[in-house]
Amino acid sequence: MGALSGKVAVVTGASRGIGKGIALALADEGATVYVTGRTVTPGSNPLPGTVGETAAEVNKRGGKGIAVAVDHANDEQVSALFDQVRREQGRLDILVNNAFALPEDLTEPGSFWEKPLSNWEMVDVGVRSNFVAARHAAQIMVPQKSGLIVAISGYVGVTYTYGVVFGTCKSAVDRMARDMAIELKPHNVASLSLWQGLTFTERAERNIARNPAMKEQVVTNPLVGCSPEFPGRVIAALAADPEVMKRSGGTFITAEVAQDYGVTDVDGKVIPSLREQRGSPIWSPV
Repeated sequence: MGALSGKVAVVTGASRGIGKGIALALADEGATVYVTGRTVTPGSNPLPGTVGETAAEVNKRGGKGIAVAVDHANDEQVSALFDQVRREQGRLDILVNNAFALPEDLTEPGSFWEKPLSNWEMVDVGVRSNFVAARHAAQIMVPQKSGLIVAISGYVGVTYTYGVVFGTCKSAVDRMARDMAIELKPHNVASLSLWQGLTFTERAERNIARNPAMKEQVVTNPLVGCSPEFPGRVIAALAADPEVMKRSGGTFITAEVAQDYGVTDVDGKVIPSLREQRGSPIWSPV
């Protein structure tokens, strides 16, 4: 029996990348994982991965995977997702807000006035989507007096990375997690934000291959990178911690939380914190 056996999780944006890695790590601990995302047909996205493929891997890893096609810019689809969770499971223990509308030109050179206005979609799916999903999750978690809501963020919350809109979104996510924690605290529901560094997602590996100079930058130096499953391992440890409320409201560097729990990456690597190089979180637990 895994540490999360009997627990129910929703991981948004889990067709591939960090979301998929988190779903698989939770599966290793026996969780039932609702895998959401827009990609349902193999080959329909330039990058590999679908919600169905992730759910199938969740099953193979010892969890129960349930694929749900969701565009997190569509409030009706998000509402239907949580109605499904409530109907099928009667509870929700973990929400991981990972979905983020990453524009193709995110890592390309160019200032905010030179890039398309459509890059504002990161606010819609990345900030607003976090709020909408958390709102629905709280309506399930508050009555049961338990639950964990995790926002996936990064050092960009305090240091310039890639562009104006990206930094604005991640800063907002951190603050949102903190303020939600204040309102959730009386109900024993935790809300926190995790800072990820370089993660070897399909997109990251493609971008580094296209631009080898990225390897020389602190932000994208492969020596400090982790697998997509690493943050999931940390979230699994948080979800299994009976004292997780002590962290509620805080923004944490994933690598540091990992060290607290003795969590390593899939290959046993200890992922370093980049606090000294990239900055420190602003928000402490409430």
